Amino acid sequence: MAAKIPTRLHLDEEEIPKYWYNLRSAMKEKPQPILHPGTLEPIDAAGLEAVFCQEPVKQELDETTPLIPIPEGIQDFYRAYRPSGLIRAYFLEKVLGTPAEIYYKFEGTNTSGSHKLNSAGPQAYYAKEEGLRSLTTETGAGQWGTAMAMACAFYGLDLTVFMVKVSAEQKPYRKTLIETYGAELIPSPSETTEAGKAILAQDPHTTGSLGCAISEAIERAMKTDKCRYVLGSVLNHVMLHQSIIGQEAKAALDKYGISPDIIIGCAGGGSNLGGLIAPFMGDKLAGKSQARFIAVEPISCPTFTRGRYAYDFGDTGKTTPLIKMMTLGSGFIPAGSHAGGLRYHGMNSTLSKLFVDGYIEARSERQSEVFDAAVQFMKVEGILPAPESAHAIKAAMDEALECKKTGEKKVILFGLSGTGYFDLSAFMAYNDKTLKDHVPTQEELDRGFASIPDIPQNSSMEK
Repeated sequence: MAAKIPTRLHLDEEEIPKYWYNLRSAMKEKPQPILHPGTLEPIDAAGLEAVFCQEPVKQELDETTPLIPIPEGIQDFYRAYRPSGLIRAYFLEKVLGTPAEIYYKFEGTNTSGSHKLNSAGPQAYYAKEEGLRSLTTETGAGQWGTAMAMACAFYGLDLTVFMVKVSAEQKPYRKTLIETYGAELIPSPSETTEAGKAILAQDPHTTGSLGCAISEAIERAMKTDKCRYVLGSVLNHVMLHQSIIGQEAKAALDKYGISPDIIIGCAGGGSNLGGLIAPFMGDKLAGKSQARFIAVEPISCPTFTRGRYAYDFGDTGKTTPLIKMMTLGSGFIPAGSHAGGLRYHGMNSTLSKLFVDGYIEARSERQSEVFDAAVQFMKVEGILPAPESAHAIKAAMDEALECKKTGEKKVILFGLSGTGYFDLSAFMAYNDKTLKDHVPTQEELDRGFASIPDIPQNSSMEK
């Protein structure tokens, strides 16, 4: 009789990857280049370095190097909380009565409570090496802002965080934690920037969005000496850093001879999803795997499932370079759902290209049903998941129940990208039965689509 697979598939510290995996190097058809918003020509390193740190810019533009070395200074940072756990969900399998094997990669054991620290550390490290004194950023639910505050405290940098206003109101303890690490936190949109003032003049009661917060953070960085802007999702260098998640997961599964059939991640801007699937997708592109990849997003912000594939700005103020991506339009303001980290109008360009080319499936889920899944999961697995991560849990449970119907024994891997300990107001609303499901009308979507720039390179994807 074969030995039972342990609940925790263990990797030792020395097995932490020493390289990041560049998924774009495995793609025959690459994502479209980032464009300068003025010339509509592919932007060069100098154009990006006006906003971003130098080494991340090199990584952003590198489409050919498969493995990019992780500097020793960043490896030291990773050793404080990695490798993260890969866990067999035996109790969830039992309660669902499924023949499927369910595994989850748990990124919530560091103080930031999420996977975001995997890129915050490198970006702060590179900023320090470059001789910068401060950084600015945005945050949705607060995981990225917390992670960046931790990393800046570690490397001795000042930080200003523009937090989406509705999330700042929903998650006051995130604000406290970020400020305890020494960062300045400003609810966005604010009166501290010209971009924020313009947005408030248009809608004084706006709940804000990641697009708004990005505009403010970039403006502050551009007006501050020895300062640059950093971000926690969407761009390819962020997804590169997050590939450590997928590499660890793959190494642990390989130890036990396990190959996943279905890999699932929640999707906002794409860093968590892209980081988890990267090495597995590389195998699929090389013809070594038939795995399915599922992106799960909130129905209130349906970037993959109802968006368009077009060049668009990354921020509401239309100050960023243009990125070819699945988008709802930079002017789209999603409803104030509790999955604040998934309230972004666009999607990573690499993931968008893979989706358009048929390598990634996508589905959108209602907030109430996502929380049903989160509560069922926490009752049997003992972890309170973040609302963002709960989208992946919902899809994993649905796939496991489908296996129950068919009798197929599939291996399901999903990313549990964060914890929900700062989201208790959301669970209070769930317990009080006051959670609301907002499905954008076509009119709401059309207002967002109207903000997509009309340039020759644009092409929409009819759904």
